[in-house]
Amino acid sequence: MKKIVGLGNAITDVLSFIVDDRLLCDLNVSKGSMQLIDKQMLGDLTDSLVDCERYMITGGSASNTISGMAKLGIRCGFIGKIGDDEVGVFFKNDSQENGVRTHLMQSDLLSGQCVVLVSPDGERTMCTYLGAACELTADNLSVHDFGGYDYFHIEGYLVQNHDLIRCAVQLAKQEGLKVSLDMASFNVVEENREFLLEIIRDFVDIVFANEEEAQALTGKSVRESLDEIAEICEIAVVKTGKNGSLIKTRGEVTAIEAIEANCVDTTGAGDLYASGFLYGLCHGLSVEKCGQIGSILAGNVVEVVGAKMDDERWEGIIDRVNYIMA
Repeated sequence: MKKIVGLGNAITDVLSFIVDDRLLCDLNVSKGSMQLIDKQMLGDLTDSLVDCERYMITGGSASNTISGMAKLGIRCGFIGKIGDDEVGVFFKNDSQENGVRTHLMQSDLLSGQCVVLVSPDGERTMCTYLGAACELTADNLSVHDFGGYDYFHIEGYLVQNHDLIRCAVQLAKQEGLKVSLDMASFNVVEENREFLLEIIRDFVDIVFANEEEAQALTGKSVRESLDEIAEICEIAVVKTGKNGSLIKTRGEVTAIEAIEANCVDTTGAGDLYASGFLYGLCHGLSVEKCGQIGSILAGNVVEVVGAKMDDERWEGIIDRVNYIMA
């Protein structure tokens, strides 16, 4: 069976349930927003939440994708950077318990974490401290991180670090890996368009993008974007939300329908779509079946809050995946 290694921000979501919204006012944080915070504000938040119920969940785009594949039975690895602290220990242990082999460097900074303030009405306010996660550099990578794997998956949030990405894809190709890139965010695509086009053309085999990201990369319509991306890589995938996804490879376009789902939270939908699609590729399936498996995972994760699903839901997913593979 094929194996895959991912590279991304090692972020842990720390969910804290606040008794009311006065804390948000005290911290001058807009309810429902997402903002980057520094170490000082992280400390203030931690002090303010000492009496609140909380629990931790491993997060980060590539980490979510890799964890999803591990749940499906693929042998996986993850490259990232953590701090020497409780959050870093949790990230490492939880990843390993999910079946992921960790290639984690250590930083003097605190581990990356997203403090999620959950109001009584369920609204989430996110405060993200990147910390150690954003300290990962090209110098931290070794060819040994890629040995023994067949696929290499990168999250788009890292593409602002050009040296890191260029070094990573070169090492992956040196070891003969297929390279997969998830665009992750349209604003990151806009800011790094020329670099992305260069890297995709020279090193990337599989590209995942949603409609906004595809258009940010090419400046064209969704359908035209699919054609243009497919000209510079082996497989282009454009996700179109509730309308499903479009896949183009070897000049042929395949449309995949989204499964029926009761959407409550889209967090992780794209990450888990990539899990399913790459799982199919690891088993040598057609791109149509790969897309169908991706849709099954994406359609399930939107029915839960956050990017992690319980074992019972995974059992149902695996049954549906096995049916497609039969």
